[in-house]
Amino acid sequence: MLNFALIGCGVIAQFHLRALAKMKTARAAVVCDLRAELAQRTATEFGVPRWTTNADEVFADPAIDAVILALPACARTELALKAFKHGKHVLTEKPVAMNAGEVRSLIAAQGDRVGACCSSRYRSFESARVANAFIRSGGLGKIRTITCRAATKPSDQPNPNPPVWRLRRDLNGGGIFVNWGCYDVDYLLGLVDFKLTPQFALARTWQTPEPFSAYAAKGSDAETHIVGLVTFAEGCVLNYERAEFSSLPANSVWQICGDRGALDLQMLKAKRANVVLTEPNPGTGTQTRVLWEGDESESAAEHDGIVFDFVGAILEKRPPMTSLQDALLFARITDAFYASADTGQPVAVA
Repeated sequence: MLNFALIGCGVIAQFHLRALAKMKTARAAVVCDLRAELAQRTATEFGVPRWTTNADEVFADPAIDAVILALPACARTELALKAFKHGKHVLTEKPVAMNAGEVRSLIAAQGDRVGACCSSRYRSFESARVANAFIRSGGLGKIRTITCRAATKPSDQPNPNPPVWRLRRDLNGGGIFVNWGCYDVDYLLGLVDFKLTPQFALARTWQTPEPFSAYAAKGSDAETHIVGLVTFAEGCVLNYERAEFSSLPANSVWQICGDRGALDLQMLKAKRANVVLTEPNPGTGTQTRVLWEGDESESAAEHDGIVFDFVGAILEKRPPMTSLQDALLFARITDAFYASADTGQPVAVA
């Protein structure tokens, strides 16, 4: 039985605790939060035997095998480094860190411990596994384009207390790209097993427009709309656009296209036609067929899957769905996108 510590008792922590409660090989042994009342209430609600406000106390406890960091990005790297120093396995919320430099420091510190990132959530579904297997089989041929275009409709009324960290570059490392782009890019690049070498990036970002200013917390300085392009040494490109708090109509496209076919995907919980293949067909040009169809709308896989996979990686001594090395690929693209947006110039991906 692996003993887990959960640091940060906000909303997302509850999903991790529910996942651990379903397991026979791991359990939540302690929760930690600077807010004593919240830590105590969380422990009581989820039947966790211990709570504390002192993360160092958690790291020093030899009975704790693994740590889940469910708190803003600006606080994660320091805590993850301490956890690795004390021999703990670490699962971090997304984005894995504030920048690529921090991710590299985590990789250097982890040793033989498992380090994983929750950006893999949407590859926990069966539809994603089917798509990955088809791509691995060579069904798409040589990959040409990897595309995400997603715009969400603002809620009818703005949240009267929007999270301060969510659109702050100093607290979260960025805006909509690190909040949702980490899922989009992890999903799409994970389906091709992260086997890509980024070369150059070009991006433009926009902050919350005045008509939607009430949707963002005061002091927000990060983007709510981004468009970017990344070229890879393997000959393919990533086309990316995501927007929230904008006038764009709601729309979502996740697509991987090769010289033998193209897959249209549903990253989010879909009810039907989740994976659709378009392929050449003599006489009609192209034809489409459904590779996988089902109802994933009620599945808890997006939250349970990452915890189950992390525990499995520890026990089976294998890499997790998104390792720190995998997460570094996203961090490198993120840094390049923001550098390009800040300078107005294309940049090399470092």
